[in-house]
Amino acid sequence: MQHLFSSDTSSMPHNTFKQAIARFEPRIGLWLSLAHHYTAEICASAGFQWVLIDGEHGPGDLPGTLRQLQALAAYPAHPVVRLPQGDATLIKQYLDIGAQTLLIPMVNSASQAEDLVSAMRYPPQGRRGVGGGLVRATGWGLDAPYIHTANEQVCLLVQIETGAALAALDEICAVDGVDGIFLGPADLAADLGFPGQPTHPEVQAAVDAAMKRAIALGKPVGTVTGDPALARHYFELGASFVAVGGDTTLLASGSRRLASDFGLKPHQP
Repeated sequence: MQHLFSSDTSSMPHNTFKQAIARFEPRIGLWLSLAHHYTAEICASAGFQWVLIDGEHGPGDLPGTLRQLQALAAYPAHPVVRLPQGDATLIKQYLDIGAQTLLIPMVNSASQAEDLVSAMRYPPQGRRGVGGGLVRATGWGLDAPYIHTANEQVCLLVQIETGAALAALDEICAVDGVDGIFLGPADLAADLGFPGQPTHPEVQAAVDAAMKRAIALGKPVGTVTGDPALARHYFELGASFVAVGGDTTLLASGSRRLASDFGLKPHQP
């Protein structure tokens, strides 16, 4: 978060990720699950346009996410933070430490999406609590206009990963303040009866159909895959933000490949 705070003009960074996906411009990202600022900075230096700090399935917490945001601030890669759940208190805390874009898992209805929009925004548009000079997002009070500009810069991505969410997709897309739809292939596969098979033809057909539908409704859409060909397929369909790999898989595959070159085999714990 690169602030040059002033008392009369908000220096809150413009959310370039939000602006880009609103124009349906493709953004290539990387999943960060190692929950460490050092590895996050290494990945950001590679040139990815956005990175996902995973607080749902990664071992991270609020202080750890703060350290990652601080490390990422020097790089163009936009940090998206996935919370463990759509809790208003968590949303407030993560926005207060400087996150601008949040990904919320397991959003299954328009009413749930509306509740999340309210939690993201200050009154009168929402119910986000005001931290004022106590929080990093305001530069500890140096960015006085923050409270007036924050609602425009925060970005809410909701995760569609159940059959119920697919059935409610039109209504969720219609919610004002939902800035993007994220299709979660792993949980979607499990909910559709194909656990551990996110590339099953029926799962892929559901993802493709949902992606096309969301785009037709004017809502930016994204997903994650470790398959480069599939990532390109999603971009060809019109996806705006796709994570094309992850830090854990890069480390695991790279270290295993190196060990294999010397005749060593992976060890099962």
